Amino acid sequence: MGDGGVIEVSGAGLDLDRFATVVAGGARVRLADSARQAVVRARAVVESAVAGDAAVYGINTGFGDLANVRIPRDQLCALQERLILSHAAGVGEALPDEVVRGMLLLRANALAAGHSGVRAELIDGLLRLLEQDVLPVVPSRGSVGASGDLAPLAHLALPLLGRGRVRVEGRVLPAEEGLRRAGLEPFVLEAKEGLALINGTQAMTSQLALATLRARRLVRLADLFGALSTDALRGTDAAFDARLHRVRPHPGQQASARNLWHLLQGSGIRESHREDDIRVQDPYCLRCMPQVHGAVRDVLEDVRRRVEVEMNSVTDNPLVYPEEGEILSGGNFHGEPMALAADALAIAVAELGAISERRIEKLTNHSFSALPPFLVEDAGLNSGFMIAQVTAAALASENKTLCHPASVDSIPTSADKEDHVSMGMWAAIKLLQVVENVALILAIEWLAAAQGIDLLRPLRSSDRLEGLHSDLRARVASWDRDREMAPDIERARELMESLTIEDLE
Repeated sequence: MGDGGVIEVSGAGLDLDRFATVVAGGARVRLADSARQAVVRARAVVESAVAGDAAVYGINTGFGDLANVRIPRDQLCALQERLILSHAAGVGEALPDEVVRGMLLLRANALAAGHSGVRAELIDGLLRLLEQDVLPVVPSRGSVGASGDLAPLAHLALPLLGRGRVRVEGRVLPAEEGLRRAGLEPFVLEAKEGLALINGTQAMTSQLALATLRARRLVRLADLFGALSTDALRGTDAAFDARLHRVRPHPGQQASARNLWHLLQGSGIRESHREDDIRVQDPYCLRCMPQVHGAVRDVLEDVRRRVEVEMNSVTDNPLVYPEEGEILSGGNFHGEPMALAADALAIAVAELGAISERRIEKLTNHSFSALPPFLVEDAGLNSGFMIAQVTAAALASENKTLCHPASVDSIPTSADKEDHVSMGMWAAIKLLQVVENVALILAIEWLAAAQGIDLLRPLRSSDRLEGLHSDLRARVASWDRDREMAPDIERARELMESLTIEDLE
């Protein structure tokens, strides 16, 4: 899908890794030559429909419940412009830059498949905004996830008309100035183009793709920090023995067990209590990490597959089939596949946080471990990690509310023509909040587990875990007496973002 730092948009071949590169601002993007030809062929079918006498939805009719209203030929351009203007009814805080870059990429990729009937210049315009990082200001609220993300995508399209606002290098500017910076003139939309720009699932899919990428990091971090907590609590590695997991061969479970086993090999702490330890079994938050972390991995892999299908799907309506010369109406804009995926991933990721919070509790609970109360000397004078654990508990409980499935909700819209909707946008928004909450819980676990290792000196953990400990200690000092905790959590959270994929393996 392109080379030399250029990603070619063709309606196919887009995956999460390429998506990640683009939304981070790390790649040039252009319309593939083969896709341009397909777009031209589809546009010819639309032009033929415009010249004909038949009523064709989205081309010479009104929209939604107004589909039975025929629009005269001399008003078709006005029809498309007014559609964008009227549907730009979003409210609430603006979506982050990464999400908007993803929306531009995904919308262009869907149009590039050659079934939407737009001009190639319109796709070039979207990609020009992306390449120049002139980002439409897109309010986050206003989509029910069918007929797609109408309001967010209308705000995404507004700047192409010279309307709305854009964000450039953190500054909000009028769209006209943004277009000048991108070297573009305002577009006059032609038949079907307004509808093709706003009918789709790209707002929810961009957020779900970002959440999937972040969750992919978190599930690896959970193994690392869980192993560090296991050693700090002087737990056993027996529960990670490959023989146990061969007889319950879920791929994710086996992967996490393998990670945890290897991370603990060579630990002097583990060797120090191999003999004469009166404990028979560790608590579930240690012993069942492969089963819990692994189940999250399996859900994540399923969601990844679904997201990558959606990233390369055509989700507007109606669709153009140049080979047959036909235009078909359907429901590819319905966000149910993404809504269900977002709800499933939110529940799975929340479980990473839930079990991590239990490990933090065990680290701070002196009735369970031999570590000092709340991981600090002179407990009483010092409170140590007491409230850090409370913060983790608050975040874990917040996630329980956020995990109520959005996809089981529906509310009729458009005079009851659109009588079942997915709520996929809300599912994606709250999923991203769950992901961030779990990242913070894991940051607290890293701090607590590293403190536990400090309190076991001069014993040392495995080389890999000692490296993880050293990474943190380069930024956050050991806790010898009470100080402000929040900056430590923030630094640990930031450090998690800087770890490379190689660090996480």
